[in-house]
Amino acid sequence: MQMTQDNIIALATPQGIGAIGVIRLSGTDVIKICSQFFYAKGKLKDLTKAKGYTLHFGLIKTENQLIDEVLVSVFKAPHSYTGENSIEISCHGSHYIQQKLINLFLKNGVRLATAGEFTLRAFLNGKLDLSQAEAVADLIASNSKASHQIAMQQMRGGFSSDLKQLRQELLNFASLIELELDFAEEDVNFANRDDFKALLLKIEKLLNDLINSFALGNVLKNGVPIAIVGEPNVGKSTLLNALLNDDKAIVSEIAGTTRDAIEDELIINGVCYRFIDTAGIRETKDVIENKGIKKTYENIDKAQLVLYLVDATHLKDTDLNINKIQEKYPDKKIITVINKLDLINDFDSTKLKTQNPKLFISAKYKTGIDKLISTLTDLSTTSNLSPNQTIVSNARHYDALNQALNSLNEVSIGLENKISSDLMAIDIRQALYFLGEITGEVTNEDLLGNIFANFCIGK
Repeated sequence: MQMTQDNIIALATPQGIGAIGVIRLSGTDVIKICSQFFYAKGKLKDLTKAKGYTLHFGLIKTENQLIDEVLVSVFKAPHSYTGENSIEISCHGSHYIQQKLINLFLKNGVRLATAGEFTLRAFLNGKLDLSQAEAVADLIASNSKASHQIAMQQMRGGFSSDLKQLRQELLNFASLIELELDFAEEDVNFANRDDFKALLLKIEKLLNDLINSFALGNVLKNGVPIAIVGEPNVGKSTLLNALLNDDKAIVSEIAGTTRDAIEDELIINGVCYRFIDTAGIRETKDVIENKGIKKTYENIDKAQLVLYLVDATHLKDTDLNINKIQEKYPDKKIITVINKLDLINDFDSTKLKTQNPKLFISAKYKTGIDKLISTLTDLSTTSNLSPNQTIVSNARHYDALNQALNSLNEVSIGLENKISSDLMAIDIRQALYFLGEITGEVTNEDLLGNIFANFCIGK
């Protein structure tokens, strides 16, 4: 990544034709550069004398060409998103106009921004910590109320403020431990060991709570995966279509139609659910169908919930197949869904000996779908979500928290065994390092490159 402080530009709105497009510039000279081409009411306007947080209507033109009628937003350092002088130009949404404007500035001391460079500069200039910067990308990608809630809370600093406070308390004790090393010959203890034990218990509890929240945070961020499985021709594709209220999957009376997993999303009560229609499970010599069945088991393994569909008109040994899956995945939540009730007059539920929850539906006529959806929301981990709860949804944070907890566990063991201060200090430094990695108090260029490379250009 380019870590320089030169002037950068990027289109902040999506490519294509729209009502308006927004072009962002950031850097020491961008206001001065923009002033060279901005005319308000026919006169060249000196934007360098404009106040920050102001809007200016006018034209952008060169000596030979009028390019567009625009609105220019002026932000002056340090009071901007990046902490630098910044300009946002709202122009008409023509791809031609946008490129003409960008090319004009590229010829006059500005370069194209790299992915995430505006937010990188905000981090480097102290406008955001690293976890808040990562939350910006999550906020842009959020597609449900729950994922938006988690990203917004993290971006506003709720998660990082808790960590910073604990890190500072640990740092204070670490300083006392380090001080003891300077007086090793006098055998002086500056850090009260009982107070230190209490602090470690407090930090370890919080870290455990945050680590345990990742299972929930991950599904809220990426969607709750639900696998629809069963034997061929029991109505899996029909159920997917009924849930989505759309003809997403091909429905046929021919068994084995679905060879590959078909996936789509549905927002229920602000949470995204990812439904996966899988290939029917059966013994077959068809090589392609067998590959599809293998993928079915892979999707069951990844799913938080499994809907096992049963044809009400052909029960046979269906319950044996359900029990086989339950044995293979003992911790998996499985709901037995008896489908095609429209084809029978009466159903004897005792024919199914499975202990899993049972629901009765007709996917074709959408009977019982509402009950099925309410059951899914009750059984998913998202039902444990509470307002203002700090939830970890970032895999990098999850890994760093585990590393920090492991180091603190070593410190606790050292305290119990009364090991020397110098050995204890090593583990404390490690814990501080991993906590600092989350907020960016400890970082390196490779880490920043990996994080910001996943951002869109213009943010």
